[in-house]
Amino acid sequence: MLKFRLYSTGGNMQEFEPKIVAFVCNWCTYAGADLAGTSRIKYATNVRIVRFPCTGRIDYMLILKAFQNGADGVIVSGCHPNDCHYTSGNFHARRRWIVFNELLELLGFDKRRLFFSWVSAAEGAKWANLVNEVVTEVRKLGPFTEYEELSKININSIGELCNV
Repeated sequence: MLKFRLYSTGGNMQEFEPKIVAFVCNWCTYAGADLAGTSRIKYATNVRIVRFPCTGRIDYMLILKAFQNGADGVIVSGCHPNDCHYTSGNFHARRRWIVFNELLELLGFDKRRLFFSWVSAAEGAKWANLVNEVVTEVRKLGPFTEYEELSKININSIGELCNV
């Protein structure tokens, strides 16, 4: 389990560097992130990418698990509407996202740590900008320390609510 936290070395405080987990579509966002890299577009290195065949296949329990394991922010990103490699997977993801957002609101979760975006394979610069904006925003929010509270929540019962 990787964690970035504020720490002290010899009396000097190091700047907090957030850990961001990105759940992305293989066909669009992952390719866009790859394009950003091959184009040598500079962006924050704080993001760890988890590639899925489609955003419609992302189990939103993984988002809670990411936070539970120490992520400070999460990005979910896939193909633009009507551009899905699997026809309607991104529409399915968007419907599930709406329900998941309402559940998070009900639980009192700070939704400013969670980001949803559409990034196509040709939008490497957009991916870089998204990552930089998310890192900046999460850095302002500080470390996510409520993950200890998430470990007390029965993940199985929440999973039943999320899997619509």
